[in-house]
This record gives sequence, structure tokens and C-alpha cells, in this order.
Amino acid sequence: MTNCFILLAAGKGKRFKSNNPKQFTNYINKPLFMHSVDKAIKSRLFKSIIIVSNIPIKNIRDKSIKVIKGGRERYQSSQKALNFIKNKKFSNVFIHDAARPNFSIKLLKRLNTNLKKNKAVVPYVTTDNSTKYKIENKIKNLKRENLLFTQTPQCFNFKALFNLSKLNNTKISDEATLFLDNKKKIKFIKGEENNFKITTKSDLEKINIQNFYGIGFDIHRLIKNKILYLGGMKVPFHSGLKGHSDGDVIIHAIIDGLLGAMRKKDIGTLFPSNKKIFKNIRSPNMLSPILKKMDEEGYFINNLDINLICERPKVSKYRKKIVNSLSNLLNVNKDQINLKGKTVEKLGLIGKEEAIACEVIVSLKHYV
Repeated sequence: MTNCFILLAAGKGKRFKSNNPKQFTNYINKPLFMHSVDKAIKSRLFKSIIIVSNIPIKNIRDKSIKVIKGGRERYQSSQKALNFIKNKKFSNVFIHDAARPNFSIKLLKRLNTNLKKNKAVVPYVTTDNSTKYKIENKIKNLKRENLLFTQTPQCFNFKALFNLSKLNNTKISDEATLFLDNKKKIKFIKGEENNFKITTKSDLEKINIQNFYGIGFDIHRLIKNKILYLGGMKVPFHSGLKGHSDGDVIIHAIIDGLLGAMRKKDIGTLFPSNKKIFKNIRSPNMLSPILKKMDEEGYFINNLDINLICERPKVSKYRKKIVNSLSNLLNVNKDQINLKGKTVEKLGLIGKEEAIACEVIVSLKHYV
């Protein structure tokens, strides 16, 4: 079976009351819609991901991701996406609202498992609240145990959903409505409490987020006839930094800061200097597995404050380039990185331009 993930991100989000559309609001250090995209990619369940948006989305590098223009209403955006993939031979389609960024990959996998024996699978949650229903001027009690509050992603056999969707020209709140209105069977499975819809700005605070901090420090001697790497980039200088790796003190200090915030010991534990496999390793390659571990455990970089301690090269001359390099390596916005240059008034090895040091304070967010 081949699956396609459709992300509906064309809504206006009027109740969010922001000049920036809700789905593009920064949420835990990245645009809200990207949380859904990233989880779809990491699940490895989908051959293709379609983002439906009325605002251009740039810097999408993954070739499996396509961006198409949406409609005025949700059901029209859904129809456009289904029409876009109708000749691509997908067995199943998952349709998700960008305003629900907190679902888990585990939920995706449970939906996919249930889809093997069903043509429609929809997650739901229940309520503990007493519930009433108003009909004209009369208010009646409802049995809360009979209430299903449906969520997305909702997944379907592609042909079954396409055939129902192409006949629809009325406003609907989700694709499950098409199946119910046409008396088609749906398999309802338990959803997730955290998979709530972000409607107003106050909803951004519902997830329980903890803050953690880490300190990193590194120092290396300067030696002739070696390339100087700082923050992942080459810096023209008379010497480079001596080390078992490329000696990049900025990235090494960042790694130690990240490990400290996650309580994962230190850089020497993961990359011991007596192991030949790490000889001359580039520091970005040391950083990658740390970032992967962070992602797996739900950590996000809030900000980094960096002191590069040296007489030369002058930090002011290379600050912008180094920050750009770190922004790309860490996948964070440039305004989350602060780089300061410090000298030691010609004192000691650093003052004699025989060494460079770096210290970093890292702030991480972790949502439970």
C-alpha cells in the first residue's frame, strides 16, 4: 500500500487574531505547520506529502513534498489536493489540519494499522464535561459517553474518499462527514488529548513545556598549516586549531551545552580522542547525532549565547557568516543565536594568539 499525507494549511484562522496566519506562527521554534510535516516524514509511512496553502512556502528541500494552492473553504482545499494526486496511484490518503501540531507518530502508525482492514479510520476523544444541546429554545442533556470528538489525521482508502469528495459542494468540517452522510462505515479509534486544535493564541500555551539549561566550554591550541574552522565554516587565519577532530571550539562548546541541558554527560564520552574512527572528524558530523537525539526526545533549542574568546580573528568581521552557518546546522532562526567576541588583554596562551576558547550557554525547551 502507498500512502499520501495531505496537510490543509490554507485557512484564514480569524479567531487567532494575528497578522501572521495561524499555521505559519512560530510554535516551539518552527512554523506551526512544519511540526505536522516533520512527523509525517519521520514516520516513513508516506510516499508523498502535499501541503495545501494560499501563501507561498519557500525552502522546502524534501522532494517528496509538494505545495499547491488551496480553496476558499476547507472542503475545497481537500478536493484540490485529492484532484492533484488522483493519477498518482495512491492506495490511501491521510488528511490533517495544520492547526493540530501535537499528534504523535505513534498515532499515525495506529491509524495506518487500522486502515489495512477498513476504508476509513478516524481518531476521537471523549469528554468529562456534562453536555447540553440547544434546539431552538429548548436545551436538552446529552449522554457524554455517546459523544465522539473527532480529530485529524483522518485516513481513507483513496478511491472511496475521492468518489465521495468529487460529488460534494457543501461546506463540511471534516472528511468523516462525507462517509457518515453517505452511510459509509468508519472505524473510530482512540485519539490523543494533546492532539487539540489551536484556535486562539491561548491554545499555544496548553502544552506542558519545561526549560533546561546547559553550559559548554572548549579550548584548543593554534598550530600552523591547519585550516581554522569556527561555527562550521572556514575562517582565513594564519593557523588552525589542534585537536583529534577539526578543533572547532564553537561547535564543541555547543555540543557540550546541548548534552548538559539534556543530562547526557559530555562530548568526550561520545567522541573519545583515543578512537581512530573520530580522527579528523568534522565537527558538524559530531553535532548531527546530538540534534537527532534531541529531536527524538522532544527537545527544541530556545536560544544560544556564545562567547568566542580570542585576540584574533576579530569576531565582528565574521559574526554574520558564523551565525548563518550555525543557523543552518542547528536548524534554528538566526535571532536565536547570539555571538560575542571577547579578548583576554594579551594575557596567557589566548593573548599570545596561541589558543582560542569558547563558552556557550544553551537554553532548551522540552514538551512532555
